[in-house]
Amino acid sequence: MNRSLADSPVDRLARFVSSLDYDALPASVVAKAKIHIADTLGAALAGARSNEFAISVKSLRPAGPVPLWGTGLAASTRDAAILNGCAAHAFELDDSGGCDHSGAVVLPALFSALHEVGRPIDGKRMITAVVAGYDVGRRVLEATGGYDAHNSLGWHSTGTCGTIGAAAACANLLGLDAAATRDAITLATSFSSGLWAFIHDGSQAKKLHAGRAAEGGLLAALLAANGFAGPSRVFDDVWGGFFKSYNKSACQPELLAEGLGEVWKVNRAVLKPYASCRGAHSAVDALEDLLSETGQQAFDIQHIDLRMSAMLKDMCGAKVGAAMAPTQMSLPYALAARCTFGTAGLQAYTEEHRHHPDVHAMMDRIDVAVDEAMDPMAEPVVTLRFKDGMVVDRMVPRATGSAERPMQAAAIEAKFRELVAMSLTSDQVEALWKSLGSLEQIEDCSEIEALMAGNADSIPTFR
Repeated sequence: MNRSLADSPVDRLARFVSSLDYDALPASVVAKAKIHIADTLGAALAGARSNEFAISVKSLRPAGPVPLWGTGLAASTRDAAILNGCAAHAFELDDSGGCDHSGAVVLPALFSALHEVGRPIDGKRMITAVVAGYDVGRRVLEATGGYDAHNSLGWHSTGTCGTIGAAAACANLLGLDAAATRDAITLATSFSSGLWAFIHDGSQAKKLHAGRAAEGGLLAALLAANGFAGPSRVFDDVWGGFFKSYNKSACQPELLAEGLGEVWKVNRAVLKPYASCRGAHSAVDALEDLLSETGQQAFDIQHIDLRMSAMLKDMCGAKVGAAMAPTQMSLPYALAARCTFGTAGLQAYTEEHRHHPDVHAMMDRIDVAVDEAMDPMAEPVVTLRFKDGMVVDRMVPRATGSAERPMQAAAIEAKFRELVAMSLTSDQVEALWKSLGSLEQIEDCSEIEALMAGNADSIPTFR
């Protein structure tokens, strides 16, 4: 077994992760990381009210020292990573654009790892570990050919690449040296999993992918910390290697280490204002823009035409308004909900709204067409036909929450407060928001955990 480090891309990546400290982070990266930490915890505290979280808790029967966010329950480190990760991804409001859903993978793993360190971990160390996790998760996805190449084969990159990002984050938090960090990163490939099969029948399986990735990354880091060797050639061009197994076209292993310390992948991550698959967001933005620019109202729309790539059609082109999980993967529903209820946020997905006859009537007026010439990752073209004969169309290249179309600070805070209030009191919401805003000044991140104890386990699930 080769335990020494050379100069392969994964070796350089491991050295970078193991040596990364807070002082190396640009102020803009710290600010970005803090936003995503707060956003992820907000999504998770709301997700503690989800049916998926309730079922998972009942199934695992958790017991241990690690708090389950938004509840009065606690679990072992690994079970807490699974359950908090499931909660963070449950309502499709966690960030994307990383591994894909980096926050829901990295944060649950790190908060569980706090209980394995044996000493207080301050906010600066937490921020640094988060940045490391986002960096590695995205780099692995890019080296594997990118989102299209990897996910189009049926793999869900949150579960596959996210596991490796979580391992890197935990390795940094635990203070592993470069060799052990490489072991953590490479061992995590053995826990990579997650298939897009959930898309075909309304399965809730997708919600578990973030949690299993968080648990797998945590486990890989703990094993590495105790001397368990990882497969040093797993990112080489070999049989059984990650790239050959997870992508059939050319991969770029050099991207694992390209621009380390200069290109920060957390900057690639985006926030989600709407409670649906990210693939639906730019269409909602296009609808909003066109209504605003024309002065028309949603009830003036006679018909909506959607033109999209085959990949996007398979991902979120179905007309669904029934169970929660598949409805959140439906682009037509997101548009119909915005037209019917005035929002595509979480409240558009209540059981009453999902079955409302008006939203189904609106979906009947939406046609979806595949354009084979469109790039797989292209955003959809939305055409609105109004009752007065006006026809307008729009394609929004990057949805709200991206660097090109950022959510404003007030909107970020409003989202956080709305979601956290689903499980915590108003006083707790205020205290948590203030603490996360000054996270770099926190001396012991267990203070953050204490602020997230709620009553989600004793009140009805969100329906």
